[in-house]
Amino acid sequence: MSRLWIQHPLAILAPQAENGIVVENGVIAELVPKGGVPLGGFDQTFDASRHVMLPGLINTHHHFYQTLTRAHPQAINKELFPWLQALYPIWARLTPDTFRISVRLALTELLMSGCTTAADHHYLFPDGLENAVDIEAEEALRIGIRMTITRGSMNLSRKDGGLPPDTVVQTEDVILQDSERVLNLFHDRKPGAMLQIGLAPCSPFSVTKSLMAKSAALAARFDAPLHTHLAETIDEEDFCLAKYGCRTVDLLDEVGWLGPRTWLAHGIHFNASEIARLGKHGVGVCHCATSNMVLASGICATKELEAAGAAVGLGVDGSASNDASNMMEAVRHALMIGRLKYGASALTHLDVLRWATEGSARCLGRTDIGKIAVGMQADLALFSLDDLRFSGGHDPLATLVLCGAHKADHVMVAGQWRVTDGQPIGVDLTALRRAHGDAAKLFI
Repeated sequence: MSRLWIQHPLAILAPQAENGIVVENGVIAELVPKGGVPLGGFDQTFDASRHVMLPGLINTHHHFYQTLTRAHPQAINKELFPWLQALYPIWARLTPDTFRISVRLALTELLMSGCTTAADHHYLFPDGLENAVDIEAEEALRIGIRMTITRGSMNLSRKDGGLPPDTVVQTEDVILQDSERVLNLFHDRKPGAMLQIGLAPCSPFSVTKSLMAKSAALAARFDAPLHTHLAETIDEEDFCLAKYGCRTVDLLDEVGWLGPRTWLAHGIHFNASEIARLGKHGVGVCHCATSNMVLASGICATKELEAAGAAVGLGVDGSASNDASNMMEAVRHALMIGRLKYGASALTHLDVLRWATEGSARCLGRTDIGKIAVGMQADLALFSLDDLRFSGGHDPLATLVLCGAHKADHVMVAGQWRVTDGQPIGVDLTALRRAHGDAAKLFI
């Protein structure tokens, strides 16, 4: 087995690895301290002297299909509920072909930003798109990125007092049957897994309590994670109070979701006692800073959640509420909005990088990714600081975040280079852009 020494990085987000790391058989086999050489030898080298090296970034919340409706004129300048009401009828026109190209573009865009693991929350299943999870699995394996595909669901439509139109929801039986099907097909709990499945009823205003409870029971059978949107807006809290007579965290408790298997998207409008409960039960929260700013939803209480014991990760959220699929941009935005909330000295670039790596891995229930350490998967993002925006940057790690890095130079997943010299391997970017642009015209 070959041993690759990635040597002499300009900076690296890991202790005792100033002179790089050794990758063997898809995992990190050795850290090389300052002035050192690999003790176990090596037979290949990669010169990283121009690069800042991070663990691969981990995106814990996204909606890939939304790449087709970025900056859509019917949805811009709206808050969440009217934004959804404008877009649901448009998204109902998804087909297998348009969905596939949306997934391919989102995965490529994420990979090029330094993301090596992505969680997508797909909950729209109009007629003909019943195999959406299968399409995502195929595309992820094709490009070589890790994925947690969350089989989303909606069974509460407008006629039932919910938000989505009737054409995009499914019955509880259909949802649970397909959830079990994709768990059997794709959910891999082994270390180094490339594909895992989570169950993800969309939100309290689009699913029933019964579906949430049965999804939790099914996830427990398969040791699979649970995911949903929660406490994103005040409207959502008001909806729960009106329909169920309780707040969103109380609803989670009632349906058996309070536990370390669960991670939540947004988590903005929790009160202090709810934050304490979430931390006590080890629930994770994905902070979607960019989307929350675009939709003016509020600011997640990241520091309070982390102090309470909750895992805090980062996500780009949907590409129609971001409107990008770029994890390094998400890191910078998390820092900026966090500084606005907590003050200039209370949140650092190291905090947000931790959320994008270790915190996100914890949200997904993974202990094999998110850190540069011996025995961890060799998932790495290497950034050069050659662009004009970086000139004059003195602390390389801080420079990445503060000066607006958005494109990785090299990306490795499971010990294999998937991006080299800024280009994703095996992807014709010109053809992808053309095909995706043509597909997006169908959603005007």
